[in-house]
Amino acid sequence: MSQNRVLQQLKSKLNGELYFDDLMLKLYATDASVYRMLPTAVALPKDVHDIKALIRFAAENGISLIPRTAGTSLAGQVVGKGIVVDVSKYFNKIVGVSETEKTVTVQPGVVRDELNNFLRPFGLFFGPNTSTSNRCMIGGMVGNNSSGTTSIQYGVTRDKVIRLKTILSDGSEVEFTSISKEEFEQKQNLETLEGYIYRTVFEELRSEAVQEQIHNNFPKPDIHRRNTGYAIDELLKADVFSTSCSSSDSNFNMCKLLSGSEGTLAFTTEITLQLDELPPAENAMIALHFESIQNCMKAIRPLMQHHLHTCEMMDDSILNLTKHNKAQQSNRFFIEGHPIAILMCELKAETSEKLNSDVSDVLQSVNQLGLSYAAPVLKGAEIDKALELRKAGLGLLGNMIGDKKAVACIEDTAVALGDLDDYISEFTALMATYDQKAVYYAHAGAGELHLRPILDLKSSEDVKQFRQITTDVAKLVKKYQGSMSGEHGDGIVRAEFIPMMIGKDNYEILKRIKSAFDPSGIFNPGKIVEAFPMDKNLRYEVDRAEPRIETVMDFSASQGILREVEKCNGSGDCRKLPEFGGTMCPSYRATRNEKDTTRARANALREYLTNSDKANKFNHEELKQVFDLCLSCKACASECPSSVDVASLKAEFQYQYQNANGFSFKDKFFANSTTYNKMASKFSGLSNALFRTKFVAGYLKLALGIHPKRSFPKITKSFEKVAKNNHVTQPIKTVYLFVDEFINYLESDIATDIEVLLNSLGYKVLFLSNLESGRSYISKGFLKEAKALANTNVAYLKNKVNSEHHLVGIEPSAILTFKDEYLKLADDKDAAQSIATHTFLIEEFIQKEIELGHIKVEQFTKAERTIKFHGHCHQKALSNQKSSFDIMNLPKNYKVTIIPSGCCGMAGSFGYEKNHYDISMQIGEQTLFPAVRKASEDTIIAANGTSCRHQIKDGTGKVAKHPVTILKEALI
Repeated sequence: MSQNRVLQQLKSKLNGELYFDDLMLKLYATDASVYRMLPTAVALPKDVHDIKALIRFAAENGISLIPRTAGTSLAGQVVGKGIVVDVSKYFNKIVGVSETEKTVTVQPGVVRDELNNFLRPFGLFFGPNTSTSNRCMIGGMVGNNSSGTTSIQYGVTRDKVIRLKTILSDGSEVEFTSISKEEFEQKQNLETLEGYIYRTVFEELRSEAVQEQIHNNFPKPDIHRRNTGYAIDELLKADVFSTSCSSSDSNFNMCKLLSGSEGTLAFTTEITLQLDELPPAENAMIALHFESIQNCMKAIRPLMQHHLHTCEMMDDSILNLTKHNKAQQSNRFFIEGHPIAILMCELKAETSEKLNSDVSDVLQSVNQLGLSYAAPVLKGAEIDKALELRKAGLGLLGNMIGDKKAVACIEDTAVALGDLDDYISEFTALMATYDQKAVYYAHAGAGELHLRPILDLKSSEDVKQFRQITTDVAKLVKKYQGSMSGEHGDGIVRAEFIPMMIGKDNYEILKRIKSAFDPSGIFNPGKIVEAFPMDKNLRYEVDRAEPRIETVMDFSASQGILREVEKCNGSGDCRKLPEFGGTMCPSYRATRNEKDTTRARANALREYLTNSDKANKFNHEELKQVFDLCLSCKACASECPSSVDVASLKAEFQYQYQNANGFSFKDKFFANSTTYNKMASKFSGLSNALFRTKFVAGYLKLALGIHPKRSFPKITKSFEKVAKNNHVTQPIKTVYLFVDEFINYLESDIATDIEVLLNSLGYKVLFLSNLESGRSYISKGFLKEAKALANTNVAYLKNKVNSEHHLVGIEPSAILTFKDEYLKLADDKDAAQSIATHTFLIEEFIQKEIELGHIKVEQFTKAERTIKFHGHCHQKALSNQKSSFDIMNLPKNYKVTIIPSGCCGMAGSFGYEKNHYDISMQIGEQTLFPAVRKASEDTIIAANGTSCRHQIKDGTGKVAKHPVTILKEALI
């Protein structure tokens, strides 16, 4: 029987989903590591029945199962050739919490920060805190024994796991938890696989000689971040193996072994965690600046005597990358000069008096050490910003232009704190022999720095160095009896080195324990024991001939479209949920499907551009599927630390795909909508009347694939017909106002509001209402037409727009095209860049004039108003919401709040289309619609996007105003 028929039979037995199509296999072929293996299938189990069925199928067919949650593993833990079992979509329930015992029980797909939001009202939280905490999941944290920034205070995940519900390799359901010596003996007597596991563990570890062998070869016990192999050294602490054990935790708990086992021993379905009380509310961070890595290393041990809450490091490699990432630029506020290293020392206390005293003590030590040149003290929200800067390190490393990247292979080494200075000195000398300036960042206070060499893994020479460097560093770590895998796990990249790290005899014990749990080897093979080679199955073919890919848009800033795609390192920032803010990625937030992430779109495009045999490598139906729900919100260009511009990638794909397959009538209509709106605008009254009739509206919706529940936008007379044509004799400034194609024919009253507002405030306005931005062409992939418009507009404006005469626009998606896509489309790059530099949203222009003192509060009403504002996606990505917030706050008694919404869900024509309507409304319902509905009747709803205002009307029945209309109405 063919494999597809066998998989089809399995699919029919599952309540969840099973995929084995080419697209899904490619999407799950990678994680956040350097590895790639095409799986056999991808399963999304819905319940325990499904997992048992998968285990049974795997055993009967000699296939493996690779458990996966968010897929952010750095060492290749969730890469394999079997069935990837993604539990993130359905196994995501918080089962229950016990306030008295301070425990919580969750399914493995619960996001770490989501759990802590749930626990906050109970005064409890789960301590381990990874940099991926807003999307990483508890199952993955258990599998990796994650730790993160807070481990020096709250320990690692292994310390918190008190009970695991699992399914063993024979399909039996077994619960592992803390048991007494007597209960352990009873377990050994069971005539089941569970009993055999307990007997094997006991027989392997009972000998004093073996125990001594383990103690002598495993990492030093005071290194609390250690994941090298299975944690058999932790099991020895139980009184089962030592009658003299006086530890209060002398019971035996198999969870110690399963934590950090990377899904190779059993399949976990439920996790019970020990919680901590919320940390003290008062906190401060001292950000020490150093002129050398060596000085930073020398400072760590004495500073750790001060009971620091976190002690995190960043080097200049990370800091320099943050300069070019929009989301992180504002988080650099505390950087003074050009430090080679920053050490971020956080303190917490119950009272402000105690906190101030502790800060003074640390600063006194800092002065005595004399190693740093600056020590700014951060408080409150400043600390969150600084920590976000540090957390972005992983993703930012993917933003290196070109093929050389900071490679995760030795980034997880941990040594005893007393050894750190010497270890780093030797490490730096070792890197110098390879002509390497490695990247240094992360958990200095725990003796673990994420150290990464810069390598091109497309090159065989650098792949050789990849192995050589990892081998040499493993020997160095062994010299200090450290851990090669501090928190990110062994996976593929480090598992080969476990025999060296713990000794061959101890490694043989691990193999026998794995065999006891999983005799057929169905659980995540190639990890920890019998490891896959660390320099095979790489994401990129080595020494490949680079594909030549011609594009309309200019991707030269990333050295071509393929390298733009390859910037995605899989860190999964695009999987964060709405409650964690931001916009990325709207469609994933609605569907919770990996296919709809920014990461999936980059992965798919990389796969087909690299491996396709077609002349037009974009001509794949699978790419059409993966880009279908992309709203081109542009959030990825700013929120993704690697700044992968998927909106531009989608536009290029649409052009190339449609070039091969033809442009649909529907897409042609929406692309050319300005032409039709312009015609309708000449007879706006008649047009609106016709569009309201059931017959005409129904026919148009049917013909254009518009959802029946969508309303048509109201057509207005063009701006030229309604302009006031006021004149200002002695203007403060003269500006060009771009009356874009959406405002001009659909909401020209907003343009007249701006005319009245600016004239009243003393500004001369030169109106540009004869230009079209090309946004609708770009959104539908009509790039030749968009390019022609870009060239026309740049040529027209290049001698008009300058530092004295700014180009100001109303609709964000239109005016920001001049700052974004035109730089990739226009032939005259210098002129396009100059125009972009002097182009502003109307809110930005007014904000700057307020700051210059040209616009004053006295010019506006003192009446009280409450306003809730929703910002356009493109404004959030390419500009800022603060300008809108500031101008609406100018009237003395106006109280403005920004709705913490992501994308509204409309995104131009996206939300109109029948096949996108439900997703569009789901996105709106996440944050925006509830916030609007909750607002009181007298609260003004503000939104500066045409699509946003229409979506709010269709979704809530409320009318939203543009910020400038609100300001115009506030004029005295």
